[in-house]
Amino acid sequence: MTKVKKEKVSTDGEEPAAVEAGGTERSYTELIAHLNPIAQPLASRKLSKKLYKCVKKAAKVKNIRRGVKEVQKFINKGEKGIVVLAGDTLPIDVYCHLPVMCEDRNLPYAYIPSKVDLGSSAGSKRPTCVILIKPHEDYQDTYNECLDEVSNLPKPL
Repeated sequence: MTKVKKEKVSTDGEEPAAVEAGGTERSYTELIAHLNPIAQPLASRKLSKKLYKCVKKAAKVKNIRRGVKEVQKFINKGEKGIVVLAGDTLPIDVYCHLPVMCEDRNLPYAYIPSKVDLGSSAGSKRPTCVILIKPHEDYQDTYNECLDEVSNLPKPL
C-alpha cells in the first residue's frame, strides 16, 4: 500500500529485505487495530488490494470522486459506482452519514483500513477518507470484480 523506498545494499552485506522491513509500511493486522467502531463491512486484505488497484486505474483516467463533500454531492445527484471509505478516520462524525446514503441508493460500499493508503492509491500525497469509483471501459474487468465482491460483503445491522 504505502510505498517504501528501497535502500541499496550496504558494504557489510546486509540484505535489502531486512533494511526495508524497518520502513514505515504497516501490515494489514496493524492497520486493523486502529479502526473505527462503525467500519463495517470491512474489506479483506485481498479485496483491499483489488480496491487500491481499481482506485489507481480510475485515478489515471480521472474517473473518481474524492473527499466527503464531493462524494456526498454526487451520491445525491444519483451517480453510480463503488464507495470506498477509510476505516481509520477520526472523528467519525465527518463521514458516518455516507453509509446510510449509500444504502438508500443501493450503492455498494466497503471500508478499508487506511486513509493514507487510499489517498496514495488515488495519486495524492494527502490522505483521503472517501472515494467514489465510477465505472469506465478502460478498467471494466477490475471494476466488475470489485463490484461483485463488495456487493457480497455482509451489511451491518
